[in-house]
Formats: sequence, C-alpha cells, structure tokens
Amino acid sequence: MVEEWRHVHNVVVPPAAMSVGAARERVGRNRLENVYLGDVLVGCSTVRPPQGVGGVATVIARVLPEYRRRGIGAATYERALAHARVLGAEGIETCVLAANDDGLRFAERVGFVEVERYVLDGENDLWVDLRLG
Repeated sequence: MVEEWRHVHNVVVPPAAMSVGAARERVGRNRLENVYLGDVLVGCSTVRPPQGVGGVATVIARVLPEYRRRGIGAATYERALAHARVLGAEGIETCVLAANDDGLRFAERVGFVEVERYVLDGENDLWVDLRLG
C-alpha cells in the first residue's frame, strides 16, 4: 500500500519525491489512501489530522495525469474531506505544487483560496498553500 501511495505521490509532485522510509513514517501520523479504478491505481490522498488553533487539517488529493478530468479527483477529495471532518477539523487546508495547473484549478473550483506562495529553503520549486473558504 505504501509503495503504491509513494508512486502516485512521486509522479504527481516530483520535487517532493520521497523514499520508502519517509512514506512509511507518514503512515504513522497521517491517513494515506490509494485510489483505484477497478484494479488500476489512479491516485492517492493524504489527510493530516487537525492541529493548532482552529483545528486545521490538511487534505491532499492526487490523481495520475492520465486519469484526470474523470471525476476521480473530486471523489478522492470528498472522501478525504469527510475523514478530516470526522477527525474534528474546523478548518481545511491543502498545498499544491504551483506548476500543477490542474491541481490549482481543481482546488479553486472546490472553494480553496490561496493563502501563501513560497519556495522551501534550498529548493527552487514554488508551492501554494490554500485554505477552504
């Protein structure tokens, strides 16, 4: 399960590609889920539990490029969002690689509003944090 999740993550966000060890570490603190169309792996999601003032959870839905625009992302996002709400999230955030135009359009379409753009220390890729309006 973790290797499949890691595969989708690394294809969708190559600048943040992670090792098997890093992915396994995330299983201990986040909810990771794979998404299939029949028996074919097409996406994954991450839910970071609510934290801080206002109980903000992070919800991330990823769909492999060849399976986008079929409603898979919407269904994946809705399932992850529902899980965040069960965990008691009062606020929802997401982060998207700025180069992922599909991801940014999707986030805006479902009601996310840009909060911040940044480049991580020592890196070159632009990231966008968004909050559900």
